[in-house]
Amino acid sequence: MEKRKMVITHKLTQQQVNLIQEIIPDWELIVGKDKEIWQEHLQDAEIIAGWKRGLEESCLTPDSKLKWLQTWSAGVNSLPIEKLESKNVFVTSANGVHSYPISETIFGLMLGLTRKIHTYVKNQQSKKWHHANMGLELHEKTIGILGVGAIGKETAKIAKAFGMHVIGVRHSGNPEEYVDEMYTPNKLDALLPNCDYVVITMPLTKETYQLIGKEQFDQMKPSAFFINIGRGEIVVEKDLVQALQNGKISGAGLDVFEKEPLTEDSPLWEMENVIITPHTSGSTEHYNQRVIEKILIPNLKSYLSEQTPSENLVDFSKGY
Repeated sequence: MEKRKMVITHKLTQQQVNLIQEIIPDWELIVGKDKEIWQEHLQDAEIIAGWKRGLEESCLTPDSKLKWLQTWSAGVNSLPIEKLESKNVFVTSANGVHSYPISETIFGLMLGLTRKIHTYVKNQQSKKWHHANMGLELHEKTIGILGVGAIGKETAKIAKAFGMHVIGVRHSGNPEEYVDEMYTPNKLDALLPNCDYVVITMPLTKETYQLIGKEQFDQMKPSAFFINIGRGEIVVEKDLVQALQNGKISGAGLDVFEKEPLTEDSPLWEMENVIITPHTSGSTEHYNQRVIEKILIPNLKSYLSEQTPSENLVDFSKGY
């Protein structure tokens, strides 16, 4: 009898491999980062963990055996969602594993802009002793978190340590601990004028695509800082550039962009009031461990019990 097969397209430690193999001792488990390790197994794989470019050609054919895809990232906007849905493939994301590192990055960017750390780093490189008009502080300000999922909730929790007033935005509008006011996405005009910091933590969907543009930047305080660690396409980048150039907002901390890598001719590189990170806000030493222990293994146990994987199951109608 042919063994059931699972493919993991990432490099894991032997201990991590053993944890998974213990749950599926009778399965063939193929693990590795290099394409040569798993390419010939894709069509026979019942479970694939980790989506890579080119997989569609092998694992979404009429005779492929794929039943469940566990992504290694929180976002699923790069997946062929419609094809996966048409083949009735369960899709679960890695949403939640990023809440610690990304919330740390959010506050790193907020504090860096507020306390002019990025300016002082540049001054240090040229041995320049200059005050740089330091004067702002973060405590007791108002933060607007657009997308109160796992990352947004952790960000709200940290914000309370700074005595901040927290305004949240989520699709349901349901209240959340550490969030003082909650709005739905169609009420942005009611909250943006009140925010000292606007933080994008939303996933990219049809509804959030280019959600933030000129109209929204015009509604923000001239003293407001804009942080985006969600997806670049949620923001109209040319409108962001103009808002920064024209003083509509005070500065920006950006980890994501419309096109990545950010092109060398982008004016964002040269702006004194912008901090750029190369889509690394979710990077952490604990990434694989959290995906495996908190998401993959619980989902695998559910799947083997002939249940739907419940951790981060993607709702195809919502796109996340």
